[in-house]
Amino acid sequence: MRVLFHVQHLLGIGHDRRAALITRGLAEAGVAVTVLRGGHPVPGIDYGPAAEIVQLPPARAADSSFKTLLDEHDRPIDDAWRARRRAAVLETHDRVRPDALLVESFPFGRRAFRFELLPLLETAKAGGAVTAASVRDILVTKAKPERLEETVSTVERLFDHVLVHGDPELIPFAATFPAAARIADRIRYTGYVAAPQGGDGKGADGKNADGDGEVIVSVGGGAVGLPLLRAALAVRASTPAGLDAPWRLLAGPDVPEADVRALAAAAPPGTVVERARPDFPALLRRCRLSISQAGYNTVLDVLQAGCRAVVVPFAAGSETEQATRARLLEKRGRLAVVDEATLTADTLAAGVARALALPPPPPIPLRLDGAAATARLLLDAVAYRQGNSR
Repeated sequence: MRVLFHVQHLLGIGHDRRAALITRGLAEAGVAVTVLRGGHPVPGIDYGPAAEIVQLPPARAADSSFKTLLDEHDRPIDDAWRARRRAAVLETHDRVRPDALLVESFPFGRRAFRFELLPLLETAKAGGAVTAASVRDILVTKAKPERLEETVSTVERLFDHVLVHGDPELIPFAATFPAAARIADRIRYTGYVAAPQGGDGKGADGKNADGDGEVIVSVGGGAVGLPLLRAALAVRASTPAGLDAPWRLLAGPDVPEADVRALAAAAPPGTVVERARPDFPALLRRCRLSISQAGYNTVLDVLQAGCRAVVVPFAAGSETEQATRARLLEKRGRLAVVDEATLTADTLAAGVARALALPPPPPIPLRLDGAAATARLLLDAVAYRQGNSR
């Protein structure tokens, strides 16, 4: 079976990381995967050796408002750039001739890329491919009712399935997409797309390793994480009572090098400032406390690690996704939340105190095999389609 997977990240790296896990899950199920990658390459994101990666002319958001998209030369995208992208997308489709087309986010997001996605979906459907949307558990709330209608219409016209990478036991899709009932026949829950966990939390020699008993501060890719890193340094300098453990600040690939150096220079004794590491899940399993934002991937890492946690949900502009996720888990006693709008050293220190005062984190039974489930759902859909076409 051949799958064509369109992925476009614009600001953070969460979309790309989740897509890479799905791609590896498809490949492990014997699927030939071609990824149309529309964002800038991200260090440390591994789609696996079996996938073919087609790097499109990359685009990124100029800032957290997402109002301006920049091309590979940091210029606003224009019609000529759109035409090049659309041609590259359709040429890849015609070469691959996929049995299934998987589109990340659209039409629930990535509306700015409908210039290439609508022709791609129309072409794939005309060729008999199964079409599916790949969406996370929680959507950003849309203020305009007409956008909701547009999304439903696009799903009804162009998509066979909507694969929701979440678990309705935590939050049903309808909680953040009010029209879910109108497309209920297409919605399939895959469970969460979680990174595989391994190891016993010790170093190669069986002794304690980096992260053991530490406070781990992380910001994902780091595009909007600098204020949290600075606030964490300020808290570390005051050393809250009972928390004299070492602190480790992880700066993602989107944190400018000059800012990383400045953080390191300002770090008090007992504090490490370094770039984000591929063994981040293992650090969390060994840590005393995690401080982070509340993105999809990081929260899954925290839940699997079973560590105490403070989260500061990204909430700039119209972003509501992380705050929704954080409050759900706070109600279950799983973590402490600090609002980004009121983030200071004092409010973060108070969040740390609340997290440390919580009982041991309760396990939350969630489906975490979303990558494998996505592969199974697509394989079944293609087999059904091909069986009925004979």
